[in-house]
Amino acid sequence: MDSLNLPEHREEQAKALASAVRMQILQWLKTPGAYFSEQTTGDPVRIGVCVTLITARLGMSQPTVSRHLELLKRAGFLSVQRIGKWSYYRRNEKALKEYRRWLGDAL
Repeated sequence: MDSLNLPEHREEQAKALASAVRMQILQWLKTPGAYFSEQTTGDPVRIGVCVTLITARLGMSQPTVSRHLELLKRAGFLSVQRIGKWSYYRRNEKALKEYRRWLGDAL
């Protein structure tokens, strides 16, 4: 443990949020219908958003975007659903709410 006395998972969560790109992804996925209405493979609110669309919106390479998504997923802030060969991401509202509660209590 470091000097902040954070459990390892909380530290990983804090690191996941320490990126403007990852924060932007979380913002977009908060209201995916507003940002990814062009998704034709299913309702982005119900199944999540295809990694291809997130990649296109960010204008980054797919491996770079996948790395950002993986860090958010490992922190518990995203869930992923595989449909065929595609991965669909959505926010884990329960985990985000718990992190906000914990952060408020810790500070």
